[in-house]
Amino acid sequence: MLSGVTQTTDSTTPGGAAAGRVPRSHSGPRVHRAWIVAAVAFVTIIGGAAFNSLPGLLIEPLNEEFGWSRGEIGLAVSLDMALYGLTAPFAAAMMDRFGMRRVVVVALGAVAAGALASVWMTASWQLMLYWGLLVGLGTGSIAMAFSATVTNRWFVARRGLVTGVLTAAGASGQLVFLPLCAWIVVDHGWRPASVTVALAALVVVPFVWLLMRDHPADVGLAPYGGTYVEKPAPVRGAATRAVRVLLTSARTGPFWLLAGSFAICGASTNGLIRTYFVPSAHDHGMGIPAAASLLAVIGVFDVIGTIFSGWLTDRFDARRLLAVYYALRGVSLLFLPVLMAPTVHPPMVFFIVFYGLDWVATVPPTLALCREQYGEDSAIVFGWVLASHQLGAALVAFLGGVVRDVTGSYDLVWYGAGALCATAALMALVIRRKAGEAAPARVG
Repeated sequence: MLSGVTQTTDSTTPGGAAAGRVPRSHSGPRVHRAWIVAAVAFVTIIGGAAFNSLPGLLIEPLNEEFGWSRGEIGLAVSLDMALYGLTAPFAAAMMDRFGMRRVVVVALGAVAAGALASVWMTASWQLMLYWGLLVGLGTGSIAMAFSATVTNRWFVARRGLVTGVLTAAGASGQLVFLPLCAWIVVDHGWRPASVTVALAALVVVPFVWLLMRDHPADVGLAPYGGTYVEKPAPVRGAATRAVRVLLTSARTGPFWLLAGSFAICGASTNGLIRTYFVPSAHDHGMGIPAAASLLAVIGVFDVIGTIFSGWLTDRFDARRLLAVYYALRGVSLLFLPVLMAPTVHPPMVFFIVFYGLDWVATVPPTLALCREQYGEDSAIVFGWVLASHQLGAALVAFLGGVVRDVTGSYDLVWYGAGALCATAALMALVIRRKAGEAAPARVG
């Protein structure tokens, strides 16, 4: 049922559904609790993603203050991205064991601790520890696998749309924090910017603890658009389960096609544009605030593109959507080196808008294909696919800095990423639909 009418519970029975609470219909319309949980998840992802605004802004300040090479700084960013991805499948399993609230609160604390501790660092190994280890583990625990868990538990209807909205949360964080952090870095230095993102993570914690619920049955509700089901018992052996799901899914062809194409997605977004667009534009004479503002505009259109992609995923073949997204992204990257200039001009604005619409539009169809192929294990499988995304990003974050140190330019990295996107488009097209699964109906 897709109306806003929800079910509430018999308050005379303590302990929730697990203690025998029976759901009953509510006589008046109100917002379904699933949307409140989704809103809290949205804010959580924004708070956790605040740190992702920093690396591209701090490469030049750290290089100037400490003399660290761009390769060294890129290695720390690479470790952060790799752990972000590798943590995700285990985080999804931990949420099955301990609940979303506990895992997310600890994750936000790790992000805040890493960002705050970096204020006192004096050596590159500390950058690896604070940015790479602490922040990587924290952000990985509230990554897209968290979005998948929220969507799978709380929604039956509108899953594509909700996936798009939650995926767009990361871009919304970029939109909010990039211009702010750029202004802070230029006018006050990089340390106050790091403190700002630490506080952003901590501010979200009370909202998570007070408003987030692990399962609809905790409040005696059915998931949105579905029927009431009892809350499953906590799943023990979270790490074992995550590895077992990996070993099982790795025996199937679709897993490697999804993982490979999503690795290219990460390489061409987080690893490349998010990390090196600002320093590359700065190399061509553009000021850091102007370049950061362009990157923030990508975030604006990313929100639009990702939500629209979720809507499309509910209606069209996810494989074809992915192929179109990757092909268009690859073409746009091939043009980027010739668009770099000291000032903002119309062709660059067109690139920013175009690339923003395509930035993480790949997530809703990728998650839909994971759900189609792997059912109840789809959130953990998607966590492993996300791990490949971040490993691709990590590799390019490191290699991009090395290429810049060696050649004095980022051009080769842009061209290489464009070619890889063409490969990802082909990989998406050859994913076979699972037997018995019908293509989404085209809704007018």
